[in-house]
Amino acid sequence: MIVEILIYLVAAISAVFIAGFAVHMFVGGLVSTEVENQLIIIACLIVVCVTAYMAWDVIKSRSGRE
Repeated sequence: MIVEILIYLVAAISAVFIAGFAVHMFVGGLVSTEVENQLIIIACLIVVCVTAYMAWDVIKSRSGRE
């Protein structure tokens, strides 16, 4: 269980980094810095929520509880 949590943690950190960088590459220079930062925060929050739900669902299903 601890190994799974560590794997999900590494996956979540890398996914958040990639999401933030992708938003920066798409809108960087096209909008103001404030708007870009807000879009990066929104994208990162979405990725964190999706990754947390995925990890929760997998751990729940592997433990046998539903």
